[in-house]
Amino acid sequence: MRRSAARTLATCLRVLTQLRHDPRTVVLMILVPCMLETLLRLIYAHHRASFDQAGAPLLAIFPLTTVFVVTSIALLRERIGGTLERLLTTPLGRLELLGGYALAFGLVATAQATIASALTLGPLGLHVRGSDVVLVVLAVSVALLGMGLGLLASAFARSEFQVVQFLPATILPQLLLCGLLVARQRMPAGLHALSDVLPLSYAVDGMHHLTLQPGAGGAVWGDVVIVLAFAAGALVLGAGTLRRRTP
Repeated sequence: MRRSAARTLATCLRVLTQLRHDPRTVVLMILVPCMLETLLRLIYAHHRASFDQAGAPLLAIFPLTTVFVVTSIALLRERIGGTLERLLTTPLGRLELLGGYALAFGLVATAQATIASALTLGPLGLHVRGSDVVLVVLAVSVALLGMGLGLLASAFARSEFQVVQFLPATILPQLLLCGLLVARQRMPAGLHALSDVLPLSYAVDGMHHLTLQPGAGGAVWGDVVIVLAFAAGALVLGAGTLRRRTP
């Protein structure tokens, strides 16, 4: 058990070292959600209530998309370059490898969501009736979901172009069905049932609870658990389907 944890930690440190030498990726992950939330605030400069209603759900969605792209491409490059094949000839197991990636990008995703939340709740003035702390926790959970989905997508993609194709195939349908545009209760029965098995639906539900309902912490914690369960499931599934090298 200790050796497995050590190998996972070593992988995590290696990935963080690579990120440290790739400032453009760090800027993409940290600053882009902040810039998008700022742009949203400017769009709703004269409609504060609309910003409060839209800002919280998008605070979860913006980090999810950037983390998805970065994590999936990072692992895909390791497989294309043969690094993954060399690593898997060592005692390092697939779950340990993805665990190291998850830990590294999980730390970055946590920093990303925390910074974006602090900006949105602070200088941008987002007002929610629920707990600010719970909102930050939910935003971090959704960022971790993006990491899990990105690692899973990298197991199936054969090129960076295919990773980009996975983004609209996996994320955009969830954006349409998560209740961001139309309340899920108002959707046709079939679409409502489909939205019930999509993780982003629970993230947006939780953000709506925090925006509209004071003292909704209990319901939101349930959404957090569901989102994290989807993230963990994506990680385990990704470990089971990961190929050593792209054909």
